[in-house]
Amino acid sequence: MIVLDTHVWIWWISNPEKLSSPAKKAINKAVKGKNIYISSISAWEAALLHFNKRLELSIDFNEWMAASERLPFISFIPIDNRIAIKSVSLPDPLHKDPADRIIISTAITLGAALVTKDDKILSYPYVETIW
Repeated sequence: MIVLDTHVWIWWISNPEKLSSPAKKAINKAVKGKNIYISSISAWEAALLHFNKRLELSIDFNEWMAASERLPFISFIPIDNRIAIKSVSLPDPLHKDPADRIIISTAITLGAALVTKDDKILSYPYVETIW
């Protein structure tokens, strides 16, 4: 079971050559087990990047999102109260980015490893990471 950070999800779908070998291996294994999770905050982040012209896609953003949602091995995890509250009470040291905190909180709540290239998250000792 893995949670994909926003950039990993985008790269996996659109630029898989950007993924590390361990990330690809973890994703391929999770595809077979149908246990890839993505926080709904990542949909917000991807939309924000796209609409601010920082994410170019070969198709319309809504079509891209719908295609991701149709993949049978991905589940989008809504931000429920437990995840939201945990995100503000994560132990230090951790930066204050709310989206990253929600993604980390999602992984911890699910008991899943977080696939990320983010150095700040990779050095955070309270969540299992893969890169």
